[in-house]
Amino acid sequence: MNTEMDTEQLAAKVRNSAVGSLARREHSYCELREKLLHKFNDPKYVDEALEWVSELGYLDDARFAGMFVRSSVSKGRGPERITRELQQKGVAAHIIEDALTECDVNWLTLAEEVLRRKFPVPAQEFKDKAKQMRYLQYRGFTMSQIYELV
Repeated sequence: MNTEMDTEQLAAKVRNSAVGSLARREHSYCELREKLLHKFNDPKYVDEALEWVSELGYLDDARFAGMFVRSSVSKGRGPERITRELQQKGVAAHIIEDALTECDVNWLTLAEEVLRRKFPVPAQEFKDKAKQMRYLQYRGFTMSQIYELV
C-alpha cells in the first residue's frame, strides 16, 4: 500500500514539475521530456505527464515554434538559423515550415536591417564585403538573400 502511494506521489510530482516548467516559458515536447527525465529519471511517469499536459493544451509544438520564430525574428535571426535551432529542440520539420510561413516576414528586409545595424556604412572593398557576408550567414540568412544585399 505504501508503494502505491509513492507511485502516485511521484506521478503528481512529475506532473507538477511539467506544469511549472511550462508556466515559466514555452517548451517543445522533446525539450521538456529531456528536462523531466534529467530530474526524475523515470520514463513511464514522464511520458504520462507529457501526455497529460498535451491533452490539457499546455504543451504544443506548433505554438512553441510560432513563439520561437517571432522571438527570433525580433532578435534579427534568419530562417536557416531559426530552422536549425528548432530542429535542435526536437520540433518536426513540417511544424517548423508552417511556423516560418505563418510568420509573414520579408527576410530580405530583415537581413538589410540587421546588416545596417551592425555595419552602417556599405562595404566597398572585397574584404569588408566578405566580413558582412559571414556576419549575415552567422545570423542565419540564406546565401541568395546575402548575395542580393551585399
